[in-house]
Amino acid sequence: MSTQSEPGHGRLDPGLNAIMSERRQLINLAYRLLGSLADAEDVVQETYTRWYAMSPQQQQAIESPGAWLTKVAGRICLDLLGSARARRERYVGEWVPEPLPEPTEWINGRSDATGDPADRVTLDESVSMAFLVVLESMTPAERVAFVLHDVFRYSFAEVADVVGRTPAACRQLASSARRRIRTAQTPATPASRQAGIVRDFKQAWEAKDLEGLIGLLDPDATVIADGGGLAAAVLHPVEGSERIARYVIDLAVRTPDNVTFLERTVNGQPGLVVQQDGVTVTVFAFEIADDRIKHIWAVRNPDKLGPWTTG
Repeated sequence: MSTQSEPGHGRLDPGLNAIMSERRQLINLAYRLLGSLADAEDVVQETYTRWYAMSPQQQQAIESPGAWLTKVAGRICLDLLGSARARRERYVGEWVPEPLPEPTEWINGRSDATGDPADRVTLDESVSMAFLVVLESMTPAERVAFVLHDVFRYSFAEVADVVGRTPAACRQLASSARRRIRTAQTPATPASRQAGIVRDFKQAWEAKDLEGLIGLLDPDATVIADGGGLAAAVLHPVEGSERIARYVIDLAVRTPDNVTFLERTVNGQPGLVVQQDGVTVTVFAFEIADDRIKHIWAVRNPDKLGPWTTG
């Protein structure tokens, strides 16, 4: 099975270095499949546990260790996705994928300077918050087939080995997922323009400028907050530009003096980080279309803010 970084590579030496070199690929895959870095790390740990549970003879008999690791990780993710819906039903409020800072700001997902740089998730359009939210709407099989084939460029025969369906069925799953992506897609806005709009939003928020906020928001914009029952957050989406603007002004009025707003990259896109006494308490991700903010995702669940630095 080929990898994104080394398409079409042949047999790997199943030694430690060769096996551990797959870690970047596995973290990238599992994060996109699960929308959670913490869960992705657990999946990769379990994958390696299964590898090292085999005897050296069993390991040597595996033609491509990289393919074996990917298959195992993919199947673990598929199982987790199958049980995720039940877990989400018990989740307090709305569930939003775990936000990631830009790779230079974190290592191994724990702001740990001693971590392995290979553990960093590669940020591209396939980890934007808007993209991950669409992935959440897919069935587990659709999500796995689409991510493996369209993002990581595995063949449908290879995808079938992970999903447990025929290559033709996997092709249909990926096609269905692709339609969902197309339906949800918005016209691309240059990153510099997005950054300017996010900056204007930050300034209007700080100035408590109601009209300024309304002007930056799409009339049908939505805000979704994720506190997970561990941090104060609105439990249901806030919809409409005026309602959102008034909600933001209300938050601004109640914001203590020791809070700062910082412009940061969130999942590869311009976003905002709120810090209180230097500790990150909220991460905002945005979707912008036609120079208006269409969606805002506010992550306040502290369990999802582990990768964020405090500086």
